Amino acid sequence: MFLITFLGCFGALRNTTCLLKMFLGILVLILLLQIAAGVVAYVFTDMVMERTEQLMMKAIVQYREDRDLQNAIDFIQKKCCGVQTYKDWSHNVYFDCSEDNPSLEMCGVPFSCCVQLQNQTVLNTMCGYGMQQQDQSLAALDVFTVGCLERIVSWAKNNLLLVAGLTAGLLLLEVCMIALAAAQISWIKKVRGREKDNVDRPQWDRKDSLWYPAFANFDEDE
Repeated sequence: MFLITFLGCFGALRNTTCLLKMFLGILVLILLLQIAAGVVAYVFTDMVMERTEQLMMKAIVQYREDRDLQNAIDFIQKKCCGVQTYKDWSHNVYFDCSEDNPSLEMCGVPFSCCVQLQNQTVLNTMCGYGMQQQDQSLAALDVFTVGCLERIVSWAKNNLLLVAGLTAGLLLLEVCMIALAAAQISWIKKVRGREKDNVDRPQWDRKDSLWYPAFANFDEDE
């Protein structure tokens, strides 16, 4: 992201077509990749869902190993728990239900899976302990039992217009940036062409421009 921003800003400020072309090329590549990803996700929905499930399960396994990953999972688990069910947390070494597991969190789920009551004044951070040993009907009283993958898919279907609008807005913004970069490159080339024509002309007879004065000195690209 920093590289893209640098190429666009510095290229526009310095009127450097080389940087602007790189900026334009990266934007076009990103746009094509996004369109391709959308087409693949639509055509191969089952494969995408399977791959997403694998990635989410891998995140559960590495829950305690990466603090940022842990915070991300806790953020997602506001109305859900696990991938398909709350018992998916048995794949994590800390929440595993095996008898030789010495962890205090054995057969439990993270605190982020817990149902927080509105009138609750003191948070019980151990509310998820032992929840995998309970039936779903009993566990549902204290923790969310619906998997996050199902919850995310359900949210996307219920907010299809919002998702489509945000996607279309992002693509439109990228197209506008591509058009502006192409226009900037075209103007720079046009002004440099005028500079070459004005070399042998007197000052008063030079072809001037409101945006790019004829006597402006743009550095040539190598």
